[in-house]
Amino acid sequence: MSQADPRPPVWVGHVVLYTNKMAESAQFMRTIGMRSIHEGTDVSVFELRGGTHLILLPQAVVTPDDATFDLMVDDLRATHELFTSLGLAPSAIEARPAIGHELFQVREPAGHLITFFSSHVAGRPV
Repeated sequence: MSQADPRPPVWVGHVVLYTNKMAESAQFMRTIGMRSIHEGTDVSVFELRGGTHLILLPQAVVTPDDATFDLMVDDLRATHELFTSLGLAPSAIEARPAIGHELFQVREPAGHLITFFSSHVAGRPV
């Protein structure tokens, strides 16, 4: 960190999600608010806040499981309501007092369960 730029000097560049449903997973990522950078049959790239990119890669067989990453939103309850109205069937919001957050989960088209957390930004620039 420098005095001119108080943000941490590192961040997550890329996270990867393998899918056997490229078009459907790409549409899902757009629906939940990711910015499409490139969409193709061999790779799709979506941008998140902070410049992180989600890379979708095709894989013939996908075992539905928890995604290897989670996502965070400013207003968890409003996001839950929006996802419900879009037919994404989010789980009920759960409190996690031990970590001071709430969360819900949504299953994307290839079967990965993505967890959405309430924001835990420390109130400084990120």
